[in-house]
This record gives sequence, C-alpha cells and structure tokens, in this order.
Amino acid sequence: MKVKICGVTNLADARMCIDSGADALGFVFYEDSPRYIRVETAAEIIRQLPPLVMQIGVFVNTPAEKVNEYARYCRLHAVQLHGEESPGYIDAIDYPVIKAFRINTGFDFRRIDDYRVQGILLDTHSDKSYGGTGMSFNWSSIPDPLRNKCILAGGVGSDNIGFIMEKIRPAGVDISSSLEYEPGKKDPKKVRLFFKRLNEYDFKDR
Repeated sequence: MKVKICGVTNLADARMCIDSGADALGFVFYEDSPRYIRVETAAEIIRQLPPLVMQIGVFVNTPAEKVNEYARYCRLHAVQLHGEESPGYIDAIDYPVIKAFRINTGFDFRRIDDYRVQGILLDTHSDKSYGGTGMSFNWSSIPDPLRNKCILAGGVGSDNIGFIMEKIRPAGVDISSSLEYEPGKKDPKKVRLFFKRLNEYDFKDR
C-alpha cells in the first residue's frame, strides 16, 4: 500500500517524510488552504528531493492551463484535483490525474465512472473545507470493486491504519492533518509512529 503525505510546506518536512517511508508528497496550491504553498517554494523544495518519490500538486477548481503551468514549473509527476472539476476538464490536463471525491451520506459512487483518470481518491465531505479536515467518512460505504483501487483519505492515522489495511485494503492512503503539530508543519514523532504501525501490520500480513 502506497502512502502520500500531503500539505508539505518546507524542505525539512519533505526530507523527513521521505526518510520515514513516504512514497509521495503533496503540495497544496489552493490559496484558501492553511497548507498552501507558493509555486516557487514548492519548485525549490522538489528540486532538492530524490527522483523516485512522486511529487503531486493539489488543485481546487483551478483553470486547466494554470494547472499545466504549475506542473511544468515544479516538474510534478501528477496532479490531484480536489474541487468540482468536470469529466471534460480532465482532457485539458497534460499530466496524470488523481481525482478526489468528497463522500457524504448518499454519495452516488457511479459518478466516478465518468472520469478517465489514473487515480481515484476518496475523502470526507465538508461544507467548510476541500480536504485536510482529519474527519473520516463511512468507509464501509465504499463499493467492494473500488476498495483496493482507491486512495483513501480523511481521518487516516496511526490509530486506524491497521483497520484500513485489514478491512479496506486500498491502493494507497493520503494523510495530512494527523501527522501535524499545526497545519502545514509535520510532527516527526507522529510521522515515525504512523510508519511504525504501518510496517507492523504489513509484516503481519505477509
């Protein structure tokens, strides 16, 4: 199972997350987010990171040409779309796309079939935020065929990673607020504990 740590805002955190075991890092280019990072800052961080770790830009209802511009400038591997982007919007993006869906009661999972993307991320719906809430949705509502294909977000942490691996078995998890001491600042102790728990369950599963 792959792990993406999102909301990275500085080089020290980026290196610490990679050294701890992160497969991908997320850089939030949505200005209303408390984890927002300027494109110039993100590009400078990415320039100093190892080549085999994925760098992903997070966007919310951003014009497609701006997404492509930022992705080129930062040399992103993929982009994550967290807004109300339409299926047709995807065709204008020049990079691999992870499309996020915010799940609430009654969400119609058939909507996902309309999107031709490389990855599907399932997060918790909130009227106040497009992500990073630290709240989980009803994971049992995820249809079986989607469980081991999706990236799971929303309330993922060291206290429930065992349940996630045993019961949901997603392709990956996207984790942010549960690894912080304040928005945009990662807590090394929390990061290391998460990967310790993850590796313990991974070992038991072999």
